[in-house]
Amino acid sequence: MSYHRPSFTLGVEEEYLLVDQDSLDLCAAPEELMQHCMDELKGQVSPEFLQCQIEVGTQVCQSVSEAGADLARLRTVIARIAGEHGLAPLAVSCHPFADWHKQHFTDRQRYRELERDLGGVARRMLICGMHVHVGIDDDETRIDLMSQLPYFLPHLLALSTSSPYWKGDDTGLSAYRLTVFDNLPRTGLPPRFSSWSEYRRSVQIIIDSGLIEDCTKIWWDLRPSDRFPTLESRICDVSPRLDDTLAIVALTQSITHMLWRLRTRNQRWRIYDRFLIGENRWRAQRYGVSNGLIDYARGEVVPVAELLEEIIEMVQEDAEALGCWQEVQSARRIVKNGTSADRQRSVHAHAIAAGASAQEAQKEVVRSLIAEYTEGLDTHLAIARQAAQDA
Repeated sequence: MSYHRPSFTLGVEEEYLLVDQDSLDLCAAPEELMQHCMDELKGQVSPEFLQCQIEVGTQVCQSVSEAGADLARLRTVIARIAGEHGLAPLAVSCHPFADWHKQHFTDRQRYRELERDLGGVARRMLICGMHVHVGIDDDETRIDLMSQLPYFLPHLLALSTSSPYWKGDDTGLSAYRLTVFDNLPRTGLPPRFSSWSEYRRSVQIIIDSGLIEDCTKIWWDLRPSDRFPTLESRICDVSPRLDDTLAIVALTQSITHMLWRLRTRNQRWRIYDRFLIGENRWRAQRYGVSNGLIDYARGEVVPVAELLEEIIEMVQEDAEALGCWQEVQSARRIVKNGTSADRQRSVHAHAIAAGASAQEAQKEVVRSLIAEYTEGLDTHLAIARQAAQDA
């Protein structure tokens, strides 16, 4: 039996927060800023639910390196235009000390409806995420891979964690963002469907009931995109450093390719109960990469570094075929050096040790996030320019 090979194209969406360069407080995007961004970036930028947020999305990319070049361009433009208005963007899932009570939602019909339907739950949505689309054009293949990929979602979440603080307090979690997001309906790990038709029948009941107008209001950690022929991973925090984003994107793409490769050999990844995967999801949310995840076969908690090595070895063939082997291997750096959540706590601790007040220590965290937003962008842009010249 022959199998049609999916495109495995990529699309990456990132949500950013905007802060005042002096006070480091969140700041609503001026209308002129948003218009300037839309004029320069066309359909690749849009406002988000809250006025202090802005979202970007890459074009359809053929490789991780292409996605990296596009994200570098998007981040560079956003930073430049924001700077012209005395603002700076943060690629982080929660602002360290902002108060959601003081934020205002964007006055658009979709966001008015969200506030109406979700009430106070929506008003607390002062969070940002990173979504990865992988092109899987066949419906049945897409739904089959969706049932297998959740095993790996906690591993991806652990690498991405960037939200340890909420309203000035250290929550003790590495990804507090999910605590907020999980209060919404239709979130969390996806249900398992046996076929595309079963998935469509299920969601159509909710649509026909008038509760949602389409599948864009289904916010599972992993879902078939309603707009594109893609499988969309939504579990990750947004990463301040672009190189960390690309490592996670490369792993997501390579794992998806690996599962498809198994399918062509009439094999598949073992399906574990949502209860078990949910436990690993919680551990990733709580500890990031610092305290291990459950290896279900061994029946014990195993360090993330060890689990990552197993995944890297498992997907090497796939990463090489996709041209992202270097980015996949770079995920080791995240485990070795810590996630953004670890770095934020380290910056805070060093500031306190140097005599800073708690408030000033939080501001030091924001300053470090501003710096990390642009880290490595010039390198990716230079690589893209060289590739264009070589072509």
